Amino acid sequence: MVDSGKIEKLENLGKLIRYFILASTTEAGSGHPTSSLSATDLMTGLLFGGIFRFDVENTGHPNNDRLIFSKGHASPLLYALWAAAGKLTEKELLTLRKFGSPLEGHPTIAFSYVEASTGSLGQGLSIGLGMALNAKYLDKLPYRTYVLLGDSEMSEGSQWEAIQIAAYYKLDNLVGILDVNRLGQRGETMYGHDLNKYERRISSFGWETILIDGHSFPEILNAFEKALFVCGKPVMVIAKTLKGKGGSFLEDRDSWHGKALKKEELTIVLKELGTVDTSIRGEISKLEDKRPEERISQKMKGISYQADKPVATRRAYGNALVRIYPQFPNMVVLDAEVSNSTCAEIFKEAYPEQFFEMYIAEQNMVGTALGLSRRGKIPFVSTFAAFLTRAFDQIRMSQYSNPNIKFVGSHAGVSVGEDGPSQMGLEDIAMFRTVLNSVVLYPSDAVSTERLVEEAAQYHGIVYIRTTRKDTPILYREDEEFVIGGSKVLRKSIKDIITIIAAGVTLHEALAAYDELKNERISIRVIDLYSLKPIDQATLYKAASETRAIITVEDHFAEGGIGEAVKSALAGVAIPVHSLAVRKMPKSGKPAELLDYEEISKDAIVRKVKEII
Repeated sequence: MVDSGKIEKLENLGKLIRYFILASTTEAGSGHPTSSLSATDLMTGLLFGGIFRFDVENTGHPNNDRLIFSKGHASPLLYALWAAAGKLTEKELLTLRKFGSPLEGHPTIAFSYVEASTGSLGQGLSIGLGMALNAKYLDKLPYRTYVLLGDSEMSEGSQWEAIQIAAYYKLDNLVGILDVNRLGQRGETMYGHDLNKYERRISSFGWETILIDGHSFPEILNAFEKALFVCGKPVMVIAKTLKGKGGSFLEDRDSWHGKALKKEELTIVLKELGTVDTSIRGEISKLEDKRPEERISQKMKGISYQADKPVATRRAYGNALVRIYPQFPNMVVLDAEVSNSTCAEIFKEAYPEQFFEMYIAEQNMVGTALGLSRRGKIPFVSTFAAFLTRAFDQIRMSQYSNPNIKFVGSHAGVSVGEDGPSQMGLEDIAMFRTVLNSVVLYPSDAVSTERLVEEAAQYHGIVYIRTTRKDTPILYREDEEFVIGGSKVLRKSIKDIITIIAAGVTLHEALAAYDELKNERISIRVIDLYSLKPIDQATLYKAASETRAIITVEDHFAEGGIGEAVKSALAGVAIPVHSLAVRKMPKSGKPAELLDYEEISKDAIVRKVKEII
């Protein structure tokens, strides 16, 4: 039996939180009050009903329970909750959506009580999954992760990717809270208020499901209490709610999505709410002061390759992960069921407890990596470069959460060969170059790959490393250093007429072209542009001042690739830049045939040099 005094206090807090939601959105003149009002009782019961455990003075405590608003447009509710907890003043609440305020239109980490920036629907459950994986398998802490979900976003495939993986890993510390308020942006959702349809689908994936009235505090508290004792599987609380709950002309009414009340409308709703005690504050339960076992960094081993034996950069990537892990013990590796091709399986065999198989579900894999990153881990995320494109929304959203994620795309370019265009990453460089503060690296041999994986692990932020399927010759000594933002001039003389800039497979084609042209007494410079972002502008400027033209060569579409990166870096410099790139429709064939067909091979480089001179 739930204590009546406790219920009364929660009802009063719920009324206060509704007041905060309505006042702040009306002051802002925009926002999503009705979407916030539907989940108010659910969140009030969670935070202030004795279930949620959190040190309000230390948001970074490793054993804090985690709350993620996947339904990010309900941010007015999130802010109102923390105001009711005494961590925001009403004056601060009224800065909602104003320039410079941490209370943005959708949750961002500018507000210290936000776990990860959300708002693009269908992503919060994956982020929560990453945090729950961290608690159960890595930090081994008892904290729980709660994710508020909207019924509209349950149409997103990424939700079901997360649902099945959470069940696979038996994440009984993950609780989804599905706010079934029936109405989406333009009308009724797919299943309306039919909770049984959600229950059948979610339970079939192996989740414990609890159906409740989302406006009944006794049912809400009983559901969260029950979730604490479920073992071996995640829990989904499926709650029937009313959008706009608390205002008679708002409740369960269409056409109110994303609309703030006018001041006269606010006055009407506040009268219906009745007396609001603005002095009361809710208390959040104290947590156990538990912390993860400290991971001690140890010195990594050196690199060892036979100079005369070609090695694929994808294999060097797997080798590098194993080699550097002792120095970076917070590393985790995620792969989308292609670890035997990306060579992440080398790490899996050495450190299985630090490896998570994410199966062919790239969107969820990226969201999970963000959740792990937000809990202090360094995720390396690998799959075919082509398949990362389907997760670009998750990748671009992660940039707003101060992430520390390393993406690795293998099997890039037409040099993949016979598998054909569906397997050829030809857009990946462009995609990752657009991400704010990202680093884009493209090694050409095993040594440079190993060094750049080290650099990626040391760099805090998003790093993309492009690896190659085919074996390539060793170009560098084992003690060669590589830095982010650098390049290597591999061939140079005072007689150089033209500079060739390449990376990856095409760098080897450029070196072969150099040898052929040298025999014809034509001198060219060859630069390994292994860091595409940031780019080595100084070396490019020097080449532009000392040679007559520049030719870029890349196994990537022309748009957004090496050529455009170089042209951008040399904007304002009076030198012609010629771009050899993939410009024809790719097809199956031998790698050498395809490099010739796309005119990015040794022969194509030689022809272009002769054409220019």
